[in-house]
Amino acid sequence: MDGTVLTDDVGFLLTRASGLLVRATNAALATHGLRVRSYSALLLSCDSAEGMSQRDLAETLGLDPSQVVLLVDGLADAGLVERRPSGTDRRTKLVVATAAGRELRRRAQRSTAAAHATELGGLSVAEQEQLKTLLGRLVAGAAAGSD
Repeated sequence: MDGTVLTDDVGFLLTRASGLLVRATNAALATHGLRVRSYSALLLSCDSAEGMSQRDLAETLGLDPSQVVLLVDGLADAGLVERRPSGTDRRTKLVVATAAGRELRRRAQRSTAAAHATELGGLSVAEQEQLKTLLGRLVAGAAAGSD
């Protein structure tokens, strides 16, 4: 890309880069029956031993709660997660990964890592880490500002 108004716009570049990575990641996840959003919900449920509420999943993923209900329904129907009652709030159901969900996560992570390596191949390992750090700071700052 040459130096046009669009390539000087960070919003455009972030959107374009995101689109490239999402397409590559969805292609890699397709063999596992997942897409980026369902994979993200599975990752979060795997990372929380006691489970995560659907409300917390929605907040973390930046999605409407109704979208998360559909994601969790699909994961539950596939036997990858289950809903369990919270020990502290009987009105809250926690989303917990099953053994099958944790195994699928391991396989899917290998596929997504390969897709990311291809898409980010124009950057050195240090540049990839720097990009991840900067994007993490951007997302954390945005989350802190919305509190």
